[in-house]
Amino acid sequence: MKLPRREFLQLTAGAVALPALSAVAAAETYPERPARIISGFPPGGISDTYARLLAQWLSQQLGQQFIVENRPGAGGNLAAEAVAKAAPDGYTLLQTTSADAWNATLYQNLNFNVVRDFSPIATISRGSGLLVVNPSLPAQSVPELIAYAKSNPGKVTVASAGVGSAPHMFWELFRNKTGIDMVHVPYRGGGPAVVDLLAGQVQVYFGTFPSTIEQVRAGKLRALAVTSPTRAAVLPDVPAMAEFLPGFEASIYVGLAAPRDTPAAIINKLGDTVSRALDDPGIQRRIADFGDAPLRLSPAAFTKLVADETEKWADVIHAAGVKAE
Repeated sequence: MKLPRREFLQLTAGAVALPALSAVAAAETYPERPARIISGFPPGGISDTYARLLAQWLSQQLGQQFIVENRPGAGGNLAAEAVAKAAPDGYTLLQTTSADAWNATLYQNLNFNVVRDFSPIATISRGSGLLVVNPSLPAQSVPELIAYAKSNPGKVTVASAGVGSAPHMFWELFRNKTGIDMVHVPYRGGGPAVVDLLAGQVQVYFGTFPSTIEQVRAGKLRALAVTSPTRAAVLPDVPAMAEFLPGFEASIYVGLAAPRDTPAAIINKLGDTVSRALDDPGIQRRIADFGDAPLRLSPAAFTKLVADETEKWADVIHAAGVKAE
């Protein structure tokens, strides 16, 4: 039996609306069971600490446990791939960082695309690097370091926490902007790099604030610049790199993402909850303890940030010819 055209259209419209109504209903009751936040780094580090900070806040605010699951390896790619392939229901989330943006270019043949396969939810912080040198190096400022390195090509050593780490990427951006030649010495982590920097085995390092600030305060390392666009409140006398290299900016964002096609209502619910965390004095203090700054972005703004950072670091990595080991 043929249906009249009007009834057919009404039934069709109703069928199309059902998935949308179902998604809204799911968001209203979400979360109904524990959820996981997958971290691509080992327990105990800054990234893991942020993941647990987010998990605790979401558990308190949403009435279900958010559990951190560490899946270290391949610079965070193991965790990202696991989330990219997970069901888009809000119960498997990724603690995402800037590493996911530059990994898109560093690693060949990834089974996911950081821009296409995730729905960014919200950011919580952005942290800059700190350019430090061993005091034995005769450079008191960034211009002096550039001049010294140009006068001594291939003789100044710059440490990193490994190929593809934030200190390595920050150094490559600095090299890209200045054209100077230093010998890159990759370590297996930031700890060993700082130990050898203090001992004078290497001379230059783009470290994180937690790994270097106490040595700077104690006079064991000399800070030449922060990599944020403006000076850091915790080291107001240390200039920003942009004061010498206009437009220079290198930082690490930390946020939360979900698999692509996760219902917008769930994304927004999670995003609003994370955003409220930045109004909490306790969380503000924890972020400040890391030398980082709160970063509040909507899902749409976070999506743009990921795309912009992926493109920016792709240019740097291609120019340097860097490949993950």
